Amino acid sequence: MANEDGEEPVRVLLADDHPVYRDGLAMLLRSVPGIDVVGVAGDGTEVIALAADLQPDVVVMDVRMPGPDGIAATREIVSASPSIGVVVLTMSEEDTTVFAAMRAGARGYLLKGANQAEIVRAVTGVARGDVVFGPALARRIAEFFSAPGVPGVPGAPGAIGVFPELTAREREVLDLLAAGRSNQQIAGALYLSPKTVRNNVSNIFAKLHVADRAEAIVRARDAGLGRA
Repeated sequence: MANEDGEEPVRVLLADDHPVYRDGLAMLLRSVPGIDVVGVAGDGTEVIALAADLQPDVVVMDVRMPGPDGIAATREIVSASPSIGVVVLTMSEEDTTVFAAMRAGARGYLLKGANQAEIVRAVTGVARGDVVFGPALARRIAEFFSAPGVPGVPGAPGAIGVFPELTAREREVLDLLAAGRSNQQIAGALYLSPKTVRNNVSNIFAKLHVADRAEAIVRARDAGLGRA
């Protein structure tokens, strides 16, 4: 049901195998105007099935769950329904887990110690198409990609990619995308219509052979974009 401003609530599906944490988070989010918790899941198999059935705007996903883990579940959900945004919420601060989640298609990553405001900001931001990371993780990601020769990331050593396959406009859009801007913010910065930005983003994905926004950001930041 639309709120008093005429906006539809953000429909959220929660997945966590710890009932106390899952139920507490569901209660927290249900208390927030503009968020509608449409379902909860206790394992990877269940969240994949519920996501396909309910088509939520956002899935808040634990990483370590029975069945397919959160990374595998994220990959399957995003592959089947690219419009669904996934926020990974976990205890793990390991870089390998962060980047595995990004490559699987997650658009948000928060630690379970995040406060209510951070969780709500991530859920609503991802629902708008943003990529959201908690402050500490965002800082570490920036440091990771600014280091010369990032190990384990294809093309990272000495990477100053210019993406010659992109037009000048597409590269401008990719630069802002890598800086964490939403489509609406990119449109405002470049004086473009939102539809033109969406078309440019789709062209970028196709030309760079990436599946989603998160993977495009990894490629772009690896090449030195998004740091202005």
